[in-house]
Amino acid sequence: MRDSFGREITYLRISLTDRCNYRCIYCMPQHGIDNKLDHEDMLSLEEMYVLIKNFVELGINKIRFTGGEPLVRKGIVDLVGKVSKLKGVRDLAMTTNGQLLKQMAKPLKEAGLNRVNISLDTLDPMKFVKITRQGDLNAVLEGIDEAINVGLTPVKINTVLIGGINDDEIRDLIDFTKRGIDVRFIELMPIGEAANFAKERFVSTNLVLETVSELVPIEREDKSSPAAYYVLPGVKGKVGLINPISCKFCENCNRVRLTSSGKLKLCLHSDREIDLGSALRNNENIKEIIRDAIWTKEESHHLEDEQYIIRNMNQIGG
Repeated sequence: MRDSFGREITYLRISLTDRCNYRCIYCMPQHGIDNKLDHEDMLSLEEMYVLIKNFVELGINKIRFTGGEPLVRKGIVDLVGKVSKLKGVRDLAMTTNGQLLKQMAKPLKEAGLNRVNISLDTLDPMKFVKITRQGDLNAVLEGIDEAINVGLTPVKINTVLIGGINDDEIRDLIDFTKRGIDVRFIELMPIGEAANFAKERFVSTNLVLETVSELVPIEREDKSSPAAYYVLPGVKGKVGLINPISCKFCENCNRVRLTSSGKLKLCLHSDREIDLGSALRNNENIKEIIRDAIWTKEESHHLEDEQYIIRNMNQIGG
């Protein structure tokens, strides 16, 4: 599939749920989700599989499951198993907060999951509770170890830089690269309810390079990746810097997103959505709707504050 700008769309990110076992300060309110989806408003896993199958038959070959937190969705291992068997799927990954990963890593690997990205913003137990409001750092660290043990590799750690909270831990987090783990630092995005918080706590990823001056830039292997990569000399793991607003990679964007309610998002920074869930339930031609939608994918995202999206990140799937 190609859009009207000639970009080949091969990557689908799927939000399995808007629910999460964390309440991260930059993602959702402390009391939880205000507009929680009713059960009947969410795609069943059977419906999700049908939509994924249509996407794969149209040329999608890379799939990532996200949330909320994908591991709180019952039946996830079975869905992974079915999707991994679809002809054409070359890369099946998941982004998780790692809280439940220790017990689920092996079943997921056996079902066909290839690798995981794990969200981890601090190595300080007290800060971890402050950021997540209810997480257990030890459980996440044990989940990382188990992911490596069962072969859900390469493991990547995603760290959101938060001014005044974790910007003093950059070097400690980069030490994960000595274990062959990629660590990616992500700038706060002014999205949804966290928009004002993001502006107040924003830290540029340039701070990473200022803090660890020995980092050496390397060539970007995947032009569609949002990360610019660096390495410590003699170390296997890479350090990625992701500037989602200021440094756009729209020219090479190859991805679209499917929300847990069945809405197709063509651009993360747009509120425009196509309701594939309703189309599926009405027996409409899903492939035709997807093709037509892909053709209208935005050329690039906007930078004006008033045009940032109103959904919280847990509702989108990151």
